[in-house]
Amino acid sequence: MTVYFTSDTHFGHGGALGFMKRPFASVAEMNAVMIERWRERVGPDDEVWHLGDFALTLRPDARAELLDGLPGRKHLVTGNNDDADTCALPGWASVQAYAEITVEDTALVLCHYPFRTWNGMSKGALNLHGHSHGRLAPLPKQMDVGVDVFDFRPVTLAEVRAAMRRRQPMSGGRRQSQTPSS
Repeated sequence: MTVYFTSDTHFGHGGALGFMKRPFASVAEMNAVMIERWRERVGPDDEVWHLGDFALTLRPDARAELLDGLPGRKHLVTGNNDDADTCALPGWASVQAYAEITVEDTALVLCHYPFRTWNGMSKGALNLHGHSHGRLAPLPKQMDVGVDVFDFRPVTLAEVRAAMRRRQPMSGGRRQSQTPSS
């Protein structure tokens, strides 16, 4: 079993194309690419922590069908755009606003929002988050795991750590410079 992290998919959200300057011609193309990249990486026995803002504007039945079609045991750490219908989808293994887990002997603090300080920070705990779409300069033990930062796909902790090692300070650009290519 592999554990993956992602955030801010905004499935169905036309505003994501303009506001976040996503490189897709349409919402349908954006959705299809993210679904394909998820399916290429995640197997049925893997675990995915989605750190908020799963889908917008889709009917609840369409959201449920979308979630059911994505492999893995899926957890939702709620974001500001996750409404009651999204939280109630039966495809989530768990739904919460905040989580602390351990993966590969590393303590992780998971929230949709980035923190200035977090539990275990001084003992090596990492803060994985979304919400900022790669536009916020991170703290040293912190990473935006959103699709806008990581090529529109879920990522492993090893990939997060590699990106943290490569990271350069932001210099006026909108994305953190750690974006890995696939």
